[in-house]
Amino acid sequence: MDTESNSRQDFVEYLKSKKIDPKKFEDGDKELFDNFKQLFDQVHPASFTQQKLFLINRIRRKYLLEEQISAIQPAPSKKLKPKILPKPKLS
Repeated sequence: MDTESNSRQDFVEYLKSKKIDPKKFEDGDKELFDNFKQLFDQVHPASFTQQKLFLINRIRRKYLLEEQISAIQPAPSKKLKPKILPKPKLS
């Protein structure tokens, strides 16, 4: 049971690192979540990412992690003053 809980935690942390909300993903598509978790437990995370990259991107758009949304704030705009160079003297 402990390894089951540990592997689930690893998968949840992996999803968070990919900016996917694990709770929304599991609630929204339980079957796909379970299939991904089963494969994730069998392969290295880099291999999993390589195999499922396009699906991960689609899932991220659908179940975006809320922490990431609130953390993204627009940078304050910097107003630049134009530099006015003095006219060269013609003598």
